[in-house]
Order: sequence, then C-alpha cells, then structure tokens
Amino acid sequence: MVPPYLADLDHDMLAVLGREWLLHGHLQDRVGMALVMEGADREEMQQVAIEEWMAASPIYSRRMQQAMGFGGGAPNTGGVDTICKNLQLDIGAPHEFMDFRFRVLDERHAEFWLAHCGALMDVEPMGVEFVHGMCHTIEDPTFDATAAATNPHAAIRPLHRPPRVPAGRTPHCHWRIDIDADAVAVEPHPLQARVAAARVASVGVERFDADDSDGLADYSGPFSPDLRLEDFSSGALRTALQEFAVQSHLLLRAFLTSVEGRFGPERVAGIAPRLVAGWCSLTAQRLRDALGLEPTATGLATMLSLHPMFAPRSYVGATITVEPDDAVRIGIGDCAALHEGDQLGWLSGLGGAMDGALDAVVSAFDPHAGCEPVPVRSGEVHAYRAVIDRDRPAREEGAELAVAKISTGAAFRFRIPTAVVKGG
Repeated sequence: MVPPYLADLDHDMLAVLGREWLLHGHLQDRVGMALVMEGADREEMQQVAIEEWMAASPIYSRRMQQAMGFGGGAPNTGGVDTICKNLQLDIGAPHEFMDFRFRVLDERHAEFWLAHCGALMDVEPMGVEFVHGMCHTIEDPTFDATAAATNPHAAIRPLHRPPRVPAGRTPHCHWRIDIDADAVAVEPHPLQARVAAARVASVGVERFDADDSDGLADYSGPFSPDLRLEDFSSGALRTALQEFAVQSHLLLRAFLTSVEGRFGPERVAGIAPRLVAGWCSLTAQRLRDALGLEPTATGLATMLSLHPMFAPRSYVGATITVEPDDAVRIGIGDCAALHEGDQLGWLSGLGGAMDGALDAVVSAFDPHAGCEPVPVRSGEVHAYRAVIDRDRPAREEGAELAVAKISTGAAFRFRIPTAVVKGG
C-alpha cells in the first residue's frame, strides 16, 4: 500500500498541511539555536541566526515569486506588494502563529504588524536581552535581506517593537516597508552564494493541474492583505507546499553552513542528527494530530509520506510503502539531496548518526514504534523498516524533542479545524 502524497489530498486538507509545513520550517531554530548555545554564548547564537536567514531567505523568496507567478518585471525592481506577498508565503511567518497583518499604502510604501507573535511568546520568558536580540539584532538585517530579494533599495524599519512597553502591548510590533531609489542598496550576505550553489536552491518542483475552479491558480493578481491558504486552488497549493519544503531545506543548509564556518565540521556532525531528532519529531506529532492519523502502520506511513523532510520528491527521492506484514518501508533512491557533496543537509547523514534521528521521528509518532536500516532493493541507496510493536515497551521522548516542546509552537492549534486523511 502506498500512502497519500500531495496529488491525493483534497483542497481543504492541502491547506491544513500547508500551515503545518510553514510552522515546521519556522520551528527549526527552537532546537537548532538551543544546540548552538551548548557551546556558544547568546551573541554568537544571534550571529548564526543572522547568517542563516540572510543566506536562505532571498533565495527562497525569489523561488516563490517564480513558482506562484508574482513579482514579474525587471530584476530588483519589485514593489512593496511583492515583498508583502513573499512574507505571506515565508516559513518565517507561519500563518496565525506569526499573525502578520498588512496595509499597502502605495507602490513604495506599506506597513505590517503582528497581532500575535509566537516567537515573542517563546523568548519573553528568557528575559529582555533575548527579546532585544531577536527583535533588534536579528530582525534588522534579516528583514532587509528578505526585502532585498525583491528590491535592494527596500528597507523594513520599526514603528514600535519589543521589549513591549507597556507590558502586554498589542500589536506585538509594527513595521513599515519603504523603497527609496536613492538609498544605499542592501548587499547579499557572503554565505548566500554558497547556499545558492547547492542543488536544492535550483531543484524543480512537480507541476500540477492549474485549474482554478477551487481557488486562485497563482498569486499574480492583486495583493490580498487577508490571504488564507484556502484562497488558492488545489494545484497552486501543491506547488506552494513543495516550495515550503524547499524553504525548510534551504534554511537548514544555511544554518549548518553558518555553524560549520564558526565552529567547524565536527560541530555540524554533532548538531545535525540531534536537530532532526527534536525538530522533525515534533512535526511528526503535529502531523499525526492535525491529520487525525491512527496509530497504525497506515497512519505512520501517511505521516512519513506527508512530512516535509521527505519533500519535494524531486529533491528527496523517497518511496514509502506499507508492506504485507504491516511494516513501513522507507526507501531513499538516488536523488539530488544525496549529491550535495557535503554534510549540510539531513540526508547526507543517512547510513550514520542520522539513522538514529529517523528512528526518533518514527517513535515520536507512536512510542511503540521503531525504525532500523535494512538491505536496499533495486533503485535504493538507503532503506529502513519501521514497525509499531505493541509488545515493545513504550519509549520515552528524547531530550531534543523535549527542547522542541518548550516552544509555544509545539502545542499551537490553528483556528481552522483539523481534518482526517482518508485511509490514514
């Protein structure tokens, strides 16, 4: 039995999955930065975050413009509406958890504010230094880098931002976007070129039927300040979902590239499997709950098939099936992700320490589940067998998953009701 993938999901289910995939990419740093701080101070952690987002966001912002049909015209001349559209489709701004609201004033001026900032809810308990680090030190250069993907003369500046005065102030922050042709152009971060050279930066995505009978076929029309994923057609959602997954791969690559440059390849080798074990395990549980999946082999296979770590299939050559004995087979074929030539993506660690991380993702779905390597079949480079065994003692959740659950994003529930995948 082959579990459902994007082509098998209906419109409403695709929108539910899209919100989860956006939140997945956003929550990477909740585990990643905690691991960095095991051997670095707060200031060094902030520099990793700056390099990570400045290197990745311009690349995936331009990809999203091309995929969803907006931001056309001469390069580097887009208006604020294009910048706002990018923010609406960015893993840095997952819907509702980061509740962005927008007002476009004219072609060169706009404002946005956050009615709710889940990231702020995570760092406020850590104290004012961490709040200032995120909302000032990190956001100033990274916001500008994202805007510069559309127009290098764009700048994002605060009208007000945390630390919140008075305490509990809403909206949590308020920003303006201005494009000034006479302003000094924002220069790309040096790490951006290295990330852009990776295969994932130029990987194609599967194209689906562009029928617009159930929504917008793309985002080439006017900017919609109240955009919801349900506004797009099923075909457009399938395209956007694949790009959300690419964004996540690019952000992980940028993060590990920064860590390698600052602390060396040995640190990357130690951090990457633990990051995946915590971060991707949290998404496994969120997908299980959001999609109403049963604790069965079919449910486990569906979770894995719809997990963004295995998408897009044009980059991650994953084949997931339920075997006759109710084992779930995960086969990784020869694919672009295995030809990056470095250790800066999660698939490069398979056959080593990353096998344990994959086992953690499986056991997060059900504490009686486990995953182990098995001999490959024709066309496979790596293969794994995952089984839910009720006779096996329930496993305790790993330390990295516990770190991930410190974030308010772990228990965050979207306002749109969950749905049940047929057969899951």
